[in-house]
Amino acid sequence: MSAPAASRATRWGLTAALCAALFAVLTALVAARHGSPYPVDENVHRWSVRHRPAVAVALARGVTTTGTGPVPYLCAVTAGLIAGWGRGARGRVRTAAGALGFLLLAQGLRYAVLNSVARPRPPVADRVTHASGFSFPSGHTSTSALVAGLLAWAVWRAASPAAARLWWALFACWAVTVGLTRVYLGVHWPTDVLGGWLYALTWLSAALAADAGLGRRRAAGGGQFADRYPAGSAISAVATVRKPRRA
Repeated sequence: MSAPAASRATRWGLTAALCAALFAVLTALVAARHGSPYPVDENVHRWSVRHRPAVAVALARGVTTTGTGPVPYLCAVTAGLIAGWGRGARGRVRTAAGALGFLLLAQGLRYAVLNSVARPRPPVADRVTHASGFSFPSGHTSTSALVAGLLAWAVWRAASPAAARLWWALFACWAVTVGLTRVYLGVHWPTDVLGGWLYALTWLSAALAADAGLGRRRAAGGGQFADRYPAGSAISAVATVRKPRRA
C-alpha cells in the first residue's frame, strides 16, 4: 500500500473508531438510565414545545418526511447510478445495488441497537407528528446522514471539485436539519439524534477506511482484483470516493 493510501486508511480508520467509541459510550449512558432523559434532553425538549409557531411546525413536518419511507432508498439507488456512470449498464446496476445494500445493512443493525436499548420516546402529548417504536438512535437522523454520505460520494465521482463541495454542503445541511426536526417535533430526545449522527458517521468513516486500504490493491491487481471485489459490493460501491481519471 502506498504512503498516501496508508495515511488515508489510518485517518479514516481512527475516525471510525472514535465515532464508534463515542456511540458506544452514549448508548451505555442511555441504557444506564433505562432510557430516562438527561437534563439536557428535557431542557431542549421543553424549549421545543414552547416555540412552535404553525409555519415552523409545517416546515419541520415537510423536512422530516424526507428522512424515512421510500425517499432515502430511492436516493441511495440514484447515488449508485450516478457514481457508476461510465461503467456500462451492468456496472451501474451493480453500483446502485451496492449502495442500496450498504444502506439496508446499516439499517438492519440499527434496528438491533434500537430494540436492545428500547428507549421510550418523549410524551405523546408533546408530539406534533406521528412516531412509533423506540427512540434511540433516531432512525430519521441516521438514515438521512447515511444517504447524505452516499449522495456526497456520488457527486464527488461525477462533478467538478467545486460543484461537489457545494453539493456536500447542501447534503450535510439536509441531514442535520432532518435530525433537528425530530427534536423540534417532540418525537426524539436530543441524545437520540446525536446517537443517530454518530452511528451514521461510524459507518461512513469505516467505508472510507476500507476503500483506502483496498484502493492500492485494486490499482495493482487490475481486472483480477476487480473480479474479487466487484463494483456492486457494499464497501466498494459506497466507499470509492476518488473520481475516475479522465482521458
